[in-house]
Order: sequence, then C-alpha cells, then structure tokens
Amino acid sequence: MMSSSEPGAPASLSLQYSRVQRQYQQILDRVTPFVLYRWLSFAGLLLLFILRIFVVQGWYIVCYAYAIYLLNLLLAFLQPKFDPSLEDDLMADEIEEGGEHTPTLPSQRDDEFRPFVRRLPEWQFWLSATRATVIALFCSLSQVFDVPVYWPILLIYFFVLFALTMRRQIQHMIKYKYIPFDIGRKVRYGGHK
Repeated sequence: MMSSSEPGAPASLSLQYSRVQRQYQQILDRVTPFVLYRWLSFAGLLLLFILRIFVVQGWYIVCYAYAIYLLNLLLAFLQPKFDPSLEDDLMADEIEEGGEHTPTLPSQRDDEFRPFVRRLPEWQFWLSATRATVIALFCSLSQVFDVPVYWPILLIYFFVLFALTMRRQIQHMIKYKYIPFDIGRKVRYGGHK
C-alpha cells in the first residue's frame, strides 16, 4: 500500500506547484495595467517596513542591504538599455585597430529619433522592489538577521553612496542628452505650424 502512494506524491506536489504558479501569474497579469495602484501598494509595503524598523529598533543590516538593492534597481531603471558611452568606446576601438568603420544608416546620429529604452523596465522595477520589500519584511521577523551594528555609520555611508552614484548618473544623462522620464508633453517633429 505504501509503495503505491509514494510515486503519486511527487506528481501531486508538482501539480500543486504548477497550479500555484499559474494563479500567481494570473494575479500579476491582472495587476499589470494599474500602474498607480501598484506603486501605491509598494509605498504601503515600504512604509510598513520602515515602521517595523523604527518600532523594534533593529535589523539595520537588513534595512541597509534592502536600500542598496533598491538603489541598484533605481540605477538600472534610469540607465538606457543601449549605453551610448559603450557604443562610442567600441567605435573608437574599431578605428584604433585599423579596421574602418562602415557607416550604417542613418549617416548622422541626430537624423533618427531613438526612444529611450530602459535597461530595467518599469514593470520589472516594481516587481523586483515589491519582492525585495516582502523578503525584507520577513527577514525582519527573524532574530538571525538582527546583527548589532552602529546604524548612523550605515546611514551616512548609504547617503554618500547614493549621492555619488546619482551624480555620476546625472552627468552621464547630461553628456549623452537623454531624459529617462516622459515629462508628459508630446514632441512634434517636422515643423508643423
């Protein structure tokens, strides 16, 4: 009797896992069009995490790791998928090696409209940040992650790191003339009067 039920258990577990995975994907598919509500839910989770840290006065390492991860996501969200500085370096390397650069259409860089394509799309940014917030909340429930540290040093280090990385990112945006946000005005080309 036991031997006949053992092969069915892994198959049943696999079916349950695939059913839960499908339900999770359905929830994500339903939530996708509601951008404002998704970000408001993230803000609520973030506020809950911050309140948890302030109330219990601990888990500063979890908070620091979480903040560094969010900074990494923000930088990936602000960066273009195709970095113009890397393209310039590749073109310069080709010319230095003696290989002639064959021009591709368009012949000048300003001839063609290129929309800003993010390295990390908004949906992935929200999903990763929300998952990280839930994981950080669960980590703040376990005493294993409550390592005693002097939190002002971590806070100062994070703000210095944030300032330096954002300054570098803003300089990159200015140098290559791209804006990672849609300001809301429609750009018109062709001189319509």
